[in-house]
Amino acid sequence: MQTASPIQPRQSQTLSAAHRQILRGVSRSFDLSIRLLPPALQAPVAIGYLLARATDTVADTTALPLGERQVLLDLMTQTIADPHAWALKNPELTRLTQAFAAQQTDPHERALMQALPQCLPLLHTLKLDDQASVRGVLGHITRGQQLDMARFNSGPQGLEALQTEAELADYTWLVAGCVGEFWTELCGRHLPGYSLLPQNEMMRIGREYGMGLQRLNIIRDAGADLTAGRCYWPVETLAQAGLSPELLAHAAQNRDAGTLQALAPLYSHWLDHTQTQLACGMRYATALKPLRLRLASALPALIGARTVALLRQAGPAALGQRVKMPRHEIRALLWRIALRFGSAAVLDREFRQLSGKDLS
Repeated sequence: MQTASPIQPRQSQTLSAAHRQILRGVSRSFDLSIRLLPPALQAPVAIGYLLARATDTVADTTALPLGERQVLLDLMTQTIADPHAWALKNPELTRLTQAFAAQQTDPHERALMQALPQCLPLLHTLKLDDQASVRGVLGHITRGQQLDMARFNSGPQGLEALQTEAELADYTWLVAGCVGEFWTELCGRHLPGYSLLPQNEMMRIGREYGMGLQRLNIIRDAGADLTAGRCYWPVETLAQAGLSPELLAHAAQNRDAGTLQALAPLYSHWLDHTQTQLACGMRYATALKPLRLRLASALPALIGARTVALLRQAGPAALGQRVKMPRHEIRALLWRIALRFGSAAVLDREFRQLSGKDLS
């Protein structure tokens, strides 16, 4: 028998049950955050996320030829950016997305791509200012994805890497930091007086929050990315520790003890940096007045804090593992928050505990 959720989110009034199922399939944790949002924010955030996941699927499917993916991503980007492009580009886009979907091995991503011709028109159901916000954030995200494809064009046969920390910062802003700004922009528009902090400070820490979540993804997925020929850890930073992308790739596949030991201080520093950015996310969440908005904003930071703690426990050996917060721990977290009414103090305490900090 299934138990009731400790927090009962409202259903979006715009997305169909089929679209909600697709959203849940590609990200259970973010789907929960969306469902916790105040109703005015649910549709623009959900639609923006669905379209971003679709473009990300195209950019990341390295098993398919780069040229095919670039053509499809360019067409998707044009159709999203131009309010009048849908009618003109629909037949070609439908043909390409269905052909692309047929080659997907992940059933959730295949369902997303199959439904894309029905998801794109959802953008036109939003109010004009929300449409502009969604188009703006997707413009940044697809720019980051296009740079990614151009940068990592060798596939599993070769290994390409970011060169500098500036490139890493630019990438994490393009694909995630701008999402924190988008979220804040929507809150300011739909929920006057939503925060205890000024809007410009919320924009700043919201940007840091998004970038931290992306850095966490990079650390967690480093082994798989190296196998696919992608290294997001900058060459200049690795060189300071006497390392290279090639050594990391070898260590990820062969558990080379010497390389993993040399990586340990740098790995710890990256986790510290990520933890600091996630702490910005908790400051962001605890500044929010509406309870549902506070919970929706805090959940990724809480899950992220636990993931960072698990990555610390695993150490650099996590390059060869898949580290994530177990679902039963997420359910327990939700119950604890619900039973304590989700106050800012409760959320802050949970963040510190999940981070592995002694509160005694």
